[in-house]
Amino acid sequence: MPQVRIGNLGLGLAFPALGLAMPSGLQRYYGKADLHFITFSCYRRLPLLKTMRARDLFVQELAKVRDEMGFRLVGYVVMPEHVHLLISEPKQGTPSRVLHKLKLQVSRKIRKRRRHGSAEQLRLPFEEEREQPRAFWQARFYDFNVYSRGKVKEKLNYMHANPVIRKLVKHPGEWPWSSWTFYAKGEAGLVRIDVEE
Repeated sequence: MPQVRIGNLGLGLAFPALGLAMPSGLQRYYGKADLHFITFSCYRRLPLLKTMRARDLFVQELAKVRDEMGFRLVGYVVMPEHVHLLISEPKQGTPSRVLHKLKLQVSRKIRKRRRHGSAEQLRLPFEEEREQPRAFWQARFYDFNVYSRGKVKEKLNYMHANPVIRKLVKHPGEWPWSSWTFYAKGEAGLVRIDVEE
């Protein structure tokens, strides 16, 4: 599978290119008490989380689902067209169930707000093209079991560097939709981060 290599940040990480079809023999490994580095994308990589309001709503729903399902949120970043999470397995169920619930709640709330809110304020990027996507999220997601403290640090660095690499901001601290503030400054961000046990 093609790889995306992170350049001059000294991270030396390689990840499968986002937006490509998942391998046909995809295996998920649950029940090992590992953390899970999860990546999922908006439908066809459209920037459906482009607005501050959409990203804020995503973070609010992430906090609710975390509390409802009982998983630890160790790190995250919300990008305009994809999301990275570093989570534990929930008390009941699997990370797959967490993702199903989170995706469903976010898409319902964003679409509901679009119908009931001000047309200009809540305009989603695809509306400009007059084309309604048939879905809000891509169906599959990428899940990597994180089994060591070194891997946790690697995944957090990758997530926090993402907005800078994409040239959305010049410094990770300028992107509030990530766990960077918690790790760099010890301050609460938009959603509570659970310290790794």
